[in-house]
Amino acid sequence: MIELEYFTEEDIPQLISWIDSPEFLLQWSGSGFSFPLTDQQLIKYLKEANKKGSEVHAYKVIHLESSKVIGHISLGSINLHNRTARMCRVLIGDEEMKGKGLAPLMVNKLLNIAFVQFGLHKVSLAVYDFNTPALKLYQKMGFQSEGLIREASRIGENYWSYYEMSILDREWHSVINRNGSENLGKVDGD
Repeated sequence: MIELEYFTEEDIPQLISWIDSPEFLLQWSGSGFSFPLTDQQLIKYLKEANKKGSEVHAYKVIHLESSKVIGHISLGSINLHNRTARMCRVLIGDEEMKGKGLAPLMVNKLLNIAFVQFGLHKVSLAVYDFNTPALKLYQKMGFQSEGLIREASRIGENYWSYYEMSILDREWHSVINRNGSENLGKVDGD
C-alpha cells in the first residue's frame, strides 16, 4: 500500500503546504523548526541527511496505488554505537489518506529500516499527551511509555507535556511475529 523513499528538495513545497500553523508545526517537529516553515529550514535539515553515516534519514511516504506522496517520517539521532535512534516527524499530510490505516504501515516500515537495515536495538519517540490517536497507535504497535515530560514545550502562553516512549528490537519482532506485518493497518488511531 505504501513505500518509503528518501525525502528530497523536490518534496519541500508539498511538506510546507501541510504545515499550516505554529501549533501543528510544534506537534509535527517539536522545537526542530520555526513557523512559518521555509525552504531554507528544510534544506538545512536535508544537508547532512540520507547519507551513509548520517544521523538523520528522512522519508516521504508514497501511496503505491495512486503514486502520490502522502506523508513524511524520519529516523533521527541515529547512534550506531548505542544502536539507538528516534522516530520523529510522523505525518500523513494528504487529507484523503487519513483514517485509512496507513500510519501503522508507515511506522512499521520505519521500524523495519531501524531494526533490520541499521541493526538498532531501541527506537524512541516523543508524543504530546493530548494526541490520543497517536498514543493509541504507538501503544498497540508495542511502544512502552518511559514517562511523562511535563510542560516541556511552550506554544504562546501555554505549555505542552509529552510522553517519552520506546520500543526494543525484540519487542518489535514479537509484535510482527504475533500479528504479521500485513495486519498492522488494522491498528486504530491513525
